[in-house]
Amino acid sequence: MPQKNIRLEVMQFLEKDIDKFVDEFLIPVEKIWQPTDLLPNSENDNFLENVKELRELAKELPYDFWVVLVGDTITEEALPTYETWLMDVEGVNQKTETGDNGWAKWLRHWTGEENRHGDLLNKYLYLSGRVNMREVEITTQYLINDGFDPGTGRDPYKNFVFTSFQELATYISHNRVAQLAKKYGDNKLSKICKIIAGDEMRHHLAYSEFVNRIFKIDPSEMLLAFEYMMKKKITMPANLIRESGESIGMAFEKFSESAQRIGVYTALDYVDILEKLNVKWEIDKLSNLTDEAEKARDYLLKLPARMTRIAERMVTPGEEKIFSWVQPAMFK
Repeated sequence: MPQKNIRLEVMQFLEKDIDKFVDEFLIPVEKIWQPTDLLPNSENDNFLENVKELRELAKELPYDFWVVLVGDTITEEALPTYETWLMDVEGVNQKTETGDNGWAKWLRHWTGEENRHGDLLNKYLYLSGRVNMREVEITTQYLINDGFDPGTGRDPYKNFVFTSFQELATYISHNRVAQLAKKYGDNKLSKICKIIAGDEMRHHLAYSEFVNRIFKIDPSEMLLAFEYMMKKKITMPANLIRESGESIGMAFEKFSESAQRIGVYTALDYVDILEKLNVKWEIDKLSNLTDEAEKARDYLLKLPARMTRIAERMVTPGEEKIFSWVQPAMFK
């Protein structure tokens, strides 16, 4: 049987449990938090006082912090690109004879949860008065226009490796931003980022469970897909980010340097995620593998040590890039 059809059969097999996945890993709309729960409420008489307090606390946050927070916001706001990409994965079908299939339902519900992140962070940035919102909006539109190619094709195995990795990476980023905000005395922003991080962790647990189930059904092919993605290297969702007047991707390296400089997301975090996935999926214990998959396992088990040596030699530039999103004059 062609490999593509095996993957499709596996997706159809897992789809039978999609309602269980939704119930376990996602939260009903009426019960989950909404952005208004965490921001000054414009219907309240003390709205302006609350905004003033938010803006005063925001003044204590340093330049690189704002660059990272803006970059994280733009990444979250590019959600239409990610939903479009995932809806094209083999086994996801929006229009069947009996209606949308279970995977399409999962992705719509997942998108609904993710959409709140960009809404919340965008409104916070707007109220903070610390960033050039028009430039942020231009970058967001560019990122959506420019699209996104994680190198997974329509392969569900590769796509689920990617989402497992990326959801954990976004958890780390938002959680570290929360810790920094608390360090600088902004407990409200810390809570905002902490609660977003919690969503990302739930989503990571879901996608990594999908991979875990596939390992039990089709271990060799799943392992080869994992190896492929790690050899290719996981592409960050914001890798094509650019400012107004720039070409595609020009802002990403400097944004990444800001994140490394303040310890929000580093090369060692990338390695740590790989190690966590190796353990979570118990690849050292897999059995009945093909010879090719055995070689893939050996590669994946040795890769963290190799990458750690490289990461430890990396030097992050100390000089800050001046972004159009965040004007340095505001920090004098």
